[in-house]
Amino acid sequence: MKLFEEDMTSVFRALKFAALKHRGQRKDREASPYINHPIAVAEVLWEVGRVREPTTLVAGILHDTLEDTRTTVEELRELFGDQAAAVVSELTDDKSLEKGERKRLQIEHAAHISPAARQVKLADKICNVTDILESPPESWSPERKLGYVEWAEKVVERLRGTNEFMEDRFRRLCEEARRRMGNP
Repeated sequence: MKLFEEDMTSVFRALKFAALKHRGQRKDREASPYINHPIAVAEVLWEVGRVREPTTLVAGILHDTLEDTRTTVEELRELFGDQAAAVVSELTDDKSLEKGERKRLQIEHAAHISPAARQVKLADKICNVTDILESPPESWSPERKLGYVEWAEKVVERLRGTNEFMEDRFRRLCEEARRRMGNP
């Protein structure tokens, strides 16, 4: 019971930390609070992926903090431990690179990241494709939406064998996206 309590404490601490770091950020055309995205990633890990490993859940909640906020790796290490900080680091794009290069590197690196990072990456792509289907950015054309789905499929292809439940969900989401966007 003590281990469960410690695990849940770290999950709730991560939620509080991410909410603080992402405050003021907005995600979609409804201007939803950005924190909804990390919560959705953790929910996909738990419900779809059946992930019960606390560090993976914490990393799912924190996965965008290094990339999109003023959070440091040292801060994550101090608050959440070396393992969670390492997973979040693996998932962080180098924002000094051009967007096309960052996307290319995501595909290239996907097969070489840790099992925990692979699961978070897969849950993140599920959430992003879901957002494109349910609440896409208003400025995105159907071609841009489909382009994102095709790129995400290339990333996820490199993650095959990570989690059959999430892989199946991702495949079905992409099929739905293609049906809606007229590209079977």
